[in-house]
Amino acid sequence: MTQLLDARVSVNAPTFNSIAIPIPAINTPTLFAQIGLLTAGSGPNPRVSLKGTITVELPRALFQVRITIVRGTAATDPLIYSANHRYALRGLIVPEVIIFSANDYNPPITPQLTYTAFITTNLLGTVRVGPENFDGFIVSD
Repeated sequence: MTQLLDARVSVNAPTFNSIAIPIPAINTPTLFAQIGLLTAGSGPNPRVSLKGTITVELPRALFQVRITIVRGTAATDPLIYSANHRYALRGLIVPEVIIFSANDYNPPITPQLTYTAFITTNLLGTVRVGPENFDGFIVSD
């Protein structure tokens, strides 16, 4: 029978336009969320499910962002999810909401697994405006 081990939530900005955080550099991962999941009592076949939302306001140009999630705290830690999002002129009118979902099957069991979400852009002038959230849970057999 599946057993819930832990569930965590990171809420950086709960509502639309509740923050205005510029992404400071191009082609450089910028941390926007992090959670730690406790693994005490884990049985075989641990599974982690993660999901989140980030909203960005785009500069007046063609624009691309990449969302990555790593198991760890640094952008160079093991990658478990990566997706590119490309926007054209539509993003100039309203901010873009990016929704993502990731899974980590059979991660190495340590006392706590940390998952960190990063955003990378190819253009200066991109601003995180909210909402932003990141949540996850771990289960095992």
